[in-house]
Amino acid sequence: MDIVLEIFDTFLFDRLYASVFPALSIANGKEGVQSAATSTFSSMREFPTAYPSPTQFWTLEPTKYTFMSAWPRDNLWRQTFSLPLGDSSTDSSSRLFGLVVYFIFASLSYLFIFDHATFTHPKYLKNQVRLEIKQASIALPIMAIFTVPFFVGEVRGYAKLYDAPADAPFWLYNLIQFPLFLTFTDFFIYWIHRGLHHPRVYKTLHKPHHKWIMPTPYASHAFHPLDGFAQSVPYHVFPFILPLNKIAYVILFAFINIWTVFIHDGEYVANSKFINGAACHTMHHLYFNYNYGQFTTLWDRFGGSYRKPNEELFKRESKMSKQEWEKQCKEMEMLQREVEGDDDRNYGDEAKRLQKKVL
Repeated sequence: MDIVLEIFDTFLFDRLYASVFPALSIANGKEGVQSAATSTFSSMREFPTAYPSPTQFWTLEPTKYTFMSAWPRDNLWRQTFSLPLGDSSTDSSSRLFGLVVYFIFASLSYLFIFDHATFTHPKYLKNQVRLEIKQASIALPIMAIFTVPFFVGEVRGYAKLYDAPADAPFWLYNLIQFPLFLTFTDFFIYWIHRGLHHPRVYKTLHKPHHKWIMPTPYASHAFHPLDGFAQSVPYHVFPFILPLNKIAYVILFAFINIWTVFIHDGEYVANSKFINGAACHTMHHLYFNYNYGQFTTLWDRFGGSYRKPNEELFKRESKMSKQEWEKQCKEMEMLQREVEGDDDRNYGDEAKRLQKKVL
């Protein structure tokens, strides 16, 4: 994440910290400001006058604000406060900037992929999209705080992140790292997710995400903060255990964010025995105790929790049929009582009203 942080430092944070925490000689007056803006910095020798680039592939030129703060870029407190604000990692524990990424991908999916006929499903909640966005908007900034120690460790060099392909343990590792990362995280997320369904923690931590029986793409990040953080831990732990290329790291986190949106979009493209796509995840939201995996069905099969998606889901005529919905609701209500007890969701008359309008 040092690459991302350098970008934000150059274009945003250098100026911000120069204003909030100016260097002593700069704070003394205009003369100090003019001196600091020059290349000599004779009165500021205790502060750095150059920073090494986090990557050999490009270099961002420092601005006049780069060396004007009492909190230089490598200051621990500055990094601690900057990472929740500027880190663009896009997993389920996205930073404040991750809110923007969340809205972009979720909105694109909502507008161009999500089947709006889902609004007429009997288990679609009243004002559901608004509630999903509200939950995600509350959760994401809090999750940002929880993940700060991981990212501070990364930018301070404690992780096994490497820059150039030549720095890999061996050349083939540059390719192997992708399936290795997905397999590692898929395994641990399966068990964390399954653990969140334990009766002692489900209602407090995981039920907020299961509020959405028929989720929209905006439900992708609508978690309890501790739930979202818990499921993100494997992503953050991986580069402290195994080597990972810095660019690959950013690509993988972008992929995770997109994947998380897509498995909530209700577009059942992948009818695969091995891919945990939107159809598998819909079965999870409908029937609770199945399909805990993130990317594959491998660990669900191993753990005995795999449930094959209904064949009706892959044909629009049948997946949106009254008969299929009645079958889903009957089983869902039975399982919901077993898992949660009384159903406190507010379905209202939203589905009935929309059924008349759309159908």
